[in-house]
Amino acid sequence: QVQLVESGGGLVQPGGSLRLSCAASGSDFSIYAMAWYRQAPGKQREWVASITSGGRTSYADSVKGRFTISRDNAKITVYLQMNSLKPEDTAVYYCNYGRAWGQGTQVTVSS
Repeated sequence: QVQLVESGGGLVQPGGSLRLSCAASGSDFSIYAMAWYRQAPGKQREWVASITSGGRTSYADSVKGRFTISRDNAKITVYLQMNSLKPEDTAVYYCNYGRAWGQGTQVTVSS
């Protein structure tokens, strides 16, 4: 019943920017933080960023200072603004709420 749908992925050059969106439905989304995770080929899924219903944010060290997570509670949408992208940011990015996951959106950073 909880549905999360990511969008906004694509191919960008190193140093470029992308903005990911996660449209959510099926919950009040006030119990758990919303989060972004990513998984690169051959690697474990890793946590990227989280935001509580009150707007408190947290970031993985690898993206701190480059990525910004935000949410629009009226639209029940979570965003991930990604700046200064690096090739190592290449991964499938997933939106998460509790045990619910989106389908993922591919981000590729390459020359």
